Amino acid sequence: AGFIKSPLSQKRLTQDSVELYCEAIGNPIPEIQWWFEGNDPNETYAQLWDGARQDRVKINATYNLHSTSTISIANLTSDDSGMYECRASNDPDRNHLSKSPKVKWIRSQANVFVIERPDIAVQVSESSDKLTLSCNVSAPLLSITGHKWMHGGKLLEEDKSTSAFTSYVINGKKEEHSGVYECVYEANPQIKGLVNISVPPQVVAYKKSEHGNEGDTGVLTCKNPSFPAVTSWSWYKSGHGLLENASGRYIIKSSGNKTELRILKLDIEQDTGDYFCNGTNSYGSGDATVNLRVRSRLAALWPFLGIVAEVLVLVTIIFIYEKRRKPDEVPDDDDGGSAPLKSNATNHKDKNVRQRNAN
Repeated sequence: AGFIKSPLSQKRLTQDSVELYCEAIGNPIPEIQWWFEGNDPNETYAQLWDGARQDRVKINATYNLHSTSTISIANLTSDDSGMYECRASNDPDRNHLSKSPKVKWIRSQANVFVIERPDIAVQVSESSDKLTLSCNVSAPLLSITGHKWMHGGKLLEEDKSTSAFTSYVINGKKEEHSGVYECVYEANPQIKGLVNISVPPQVVAYKKSEHGNEGDTGVLTCKNPSFPAVTSWSWYKSGHGLLENASGRYIIKSSGNKTELRILKLDIEQDTGDYFCNGTNSYGSGDATVNLRVRSRLAALWPFLGIVAEVLVLVTIIFIYEKRRKPDEVPDDDDGGSAPLKSNATNHKDKNVRQRNAN
């Protein structure tokens, strides 16, 4: 067996987490174990198992072509400081209780230093549409080389100051910039402080006006984009009062910063109107209004019927126009155009002859 990757020594703060990685190769595929030796002079190596230290230790291993193993320790304490050892062996007798393995375990070590987390005093001050966030490390034990301000994983500002104090200014109202902000001190390891801008729920409707057909299911939705999250939601209807799931026709589903009201078998007379969604957290409450309009089932046919009516009117107009445009006359013909005149002259001559004979 031989190592492809070995664990690396790291520094961490108390309450942080640490992850060590080890990868070995061999034929047959070797087994990997994790061992620990504390800083106490009388302490000896002890094997670590998945779920050790009150389930703070997690070990994941895969054996496919070669061996990989990762050990992670959450919520670190000063007792987690010490030497961590990755051991690998593919000797068949490696775990035998009486036989010594012919091939010894190969070992790779890494030190984990857990440093007491310094206290960070955070503050939010508001004045004339301006917010000032500040962090101050009361006992900086590490060498600071700069600061960063983060929000939602986005970098807002950074500097190279070595000061224990750092601040960030936000232009705007408190309600428009709620959330969790991070002040990051560049050091080894990094020091992070959390600054919360907390406000009552700023509830908004997904759509201020909703439409539904009679007999269908209506869906009204509200959300809260502010921090902290809503702890309880409720729905009301104008002239009706509180709406509850127990009524049978109303189904309310709420989770965190979103709530949804479903109305079964919409009725034009009963369900049309204004609905109010209300959200509450530890800082207060907020609400929004949604107007619901219920249409007849035949409403969807009106556009089609309108088109049919327009077509019928157009056809009627064309028919009448064509009927009036055609005269009741014989069309002109080059061959027989003078025949009627000749015939009339002959008839008139015969009539005169008959009159003279009579005389």
